[in-house]
Amino acid sequence: MNETVEDTNDDDMDAKQREREAIRGLSTAYSRMREEIRKVIIGQHEVVDELLISMFSRGHCLLVGVPGLAKTLLVSTVARILQLSFRRIQFTPDLMPSDITGTDILQDDPETGRRNFQFMQGPLFTNVLLADEINRTPPKTQAALLEAMQERHVTVGTSTYRLPQPFFVLATQNPIEQEGTYPLPEAQLDRFMFNIVINYPTAAEELRILKQTTSGDEPELTTALTGKQILALQEVVRRVPVAEHVFVYARDLVRATRPNEDDAPGFIREYISWGAGPRAGQYLILGAKARSILEGRFHVTTDDVKSVAHPVLRHRIVTTFHADSEHVTTDDVINMLLEKVPVALHEEAQQTAQG
Repeated sequence: MNETVEDTNDDDMDAKQREREAIRGLSTAYSRMREEIRKVIIGQHEVVDELLISMFSRGHCLLVGVPGLAKTLLVSTVARILQLSFRRIQFTPDLMPSDITGTDILQDDPETGRRNFQFMQGPLFTNVLLADEINRTPPKTQAALLEAMQERHVTVGTSTYRLPQPFFVLATQNPIEQEGTYPLPEAQLDRFMFNIVINYPTAAEELRILKQTTSGDEPELTTALTGKQILALQEVVRRVPVAEHVFVYARDLVRATRPNEDDAPGFIREYISWGAGPRAGQYLILGAKARSILEGRFHVTTDDVKSVAHPVLRHRIVTTFHADSEHVTTDDVINMLLEKVPVALHEEAQQTAQG
């Protein structure tokens, strides 16, 4: 009996040791990836971190920024260092769903002389997809992409085709040109884990960009991870344990965005017409898990939740006309929430015990 108990304890210890080694491996790979990306992308460190957190959480990203801020270059660089296939779709008003999913083509069979339909894959069949200016294409085509993002397969006629794994979509929107666009409805925006805002570089960063991009030097990139390794590391992120008080904080933060809740803060009723749903809480926890282990920690804190609150919540809450008239943005509301929503009292003691 004692031998059985000892064997079980040894197995548990071995499993925990393998888990810790996997987490260390992800943290090391993350550091290596950031170094490689910085060879090409100057600045935008927070954007890079949020993009990688989303990728290892098995989520998709919406990138919002004016033209010329290296969105395409960032995505293609990530694909190169991860040894993944990369495709870019320029969304236009005349783009049809079959243009991105693929379609059945009538082909002649030279052996039988008969004609058969053969499926020709569209550009969706890739590991990393850049959906450029997604708000320029009609809702029917947007819906085809968003269905593929959610289900990770494509249905054409009566046949279903699995997409390659890993599958990661980065869609871009131009915030300054609204004529001839089809803004994504809130229900479809909810399919994106993160809404990442890309801002202008600092003066020092812009000077470095001018010097680097106008010379003949091409940085050499080293592959950091393969697709199979990424899938394994995505599973590691899911297995990271989370304390009860962190779950409670994520839940309270999401519920506080809803103006119809009895205990919603006054500014929420004033500035928000529609709050975030349960999926926001799921992504807060997954993003917090990824952030903790990417930084080499084996536990999740409420600070991890706070760090991903803006990209998770900014596209899941809808401001009122009153907020718009006072120039109060969703990021402003999230800042107020982070100050207002209390953290469990034993958070500090929990960090001390685990650290």
